[in-house]
Amino acid sequence: MKNITEDKYDVLIIGGGPIGLSCGIEAVKKGLSHIILEKGSLVNSIYNFPAYMTFFSTSERLELGDIPFISHGSKPTRIEALEYFRRVKQGWNLNVHTNEKALKISGKRGSLKVYTDIGLYRAANIILATGFYDLPNLMNIPGEHLPHVHHYFKDAHPFIDNNVTVIGGGNSAVDAALECFRKGAKVTLIVKKPELDKGIKYWVRPDIENRIADGSIKAFFNSTVTNIRENSVEVQTPESLINLDCDAVLAMTGFLPDTAFLSSAGIIIDDNNDKKPVYNADTFETNIPGIFVAGTVCGGLNTSEWYIENSRFHAEKVMVCIAGNK
Repeated sequence: MKNITEDKYDVLIIGGGPIGLSCGIEAVKKGLSHIILEKGSLVNSIYNFPAYMTFFSTSERLELGDIPFISHGSKPTRIEALEYFRRVKQGWNLNVHTNEKALKISGKRGSLKVYTDIGLYRAANIILATGFYDLPNLMNIPGEHLPHVHHYFKDAHPFIDNNVTVIGGGNSAVDAALECFRKGAKVTLIVKKPELDKGIKYWVRPDIENRIADGSIKAFFNSTVTNIRENSVEVQTPESLINLDCDAVLAMTGFLPDTAFLSSAGIIIDDNNDKKPVYNADTFETNIPGIFVAGTVCGGLNTSEWYIENSRFHAEKVMVCIAGNK
């Protein structure tokens, strides 16, 4: 392990997504030294979104640090967002270390330590802005770990002429189903609820509903996949247990925050409230003095509670508290 304890930061931020960057910006504004540790690439979750995804939000609602976000359409694409957040990093000269995973936190306020897969850092305060896109929400069924089962969808190209089973009823499932259909796959959509999620993008809903209505995409509602085999899936429908030919499974079943990492740092997780971390709603400081949470991770299993637009202000509240304690 590389020893880098000679550097001590006022603020160490774990997570290089939009909220982590927002925390970095607020640290710069307050004149606080900072470092942002990201286990993958800059805004890693957005990088892993489907290649041709369009955001639900408008550009201005995703803006950080007074840097304008100009997109070609009314809603930005993944490619435009990646370019924008690169400009945010550069414009604020944020100290971001990518491809470095935080493994352990120890110490106390003023003298906290973060161990990574590369080295060791010291910081007076830590902000956990780790999001929720790391751990797939597993179905825990036989065959889920076979190589043709995917919990992330990037591009439909590999599935040309395949029988593709898409599991889920939200935006990720609908986007994957439509993209695969357009690329020539034979798509079957398995939805455990009686209808698609109410939050489906309004400009996408007519497309998927029409494809289901005309039979281009076959859909089974109130249904669940109970077994995945090499060339087929077993589906429990309201009428009977059926088997479908299947070359690839896209399990768009959502993701979970890494509550185990938070717990390992001593943060209390509220098992009776969507496994949310316990924190002060005014300062976002957890039960461990000097350790804060920000962004989606604050919602625990309720991953739709906080998102970029409504959690950007977390960074300001956190930094006011940190600056006041300095």
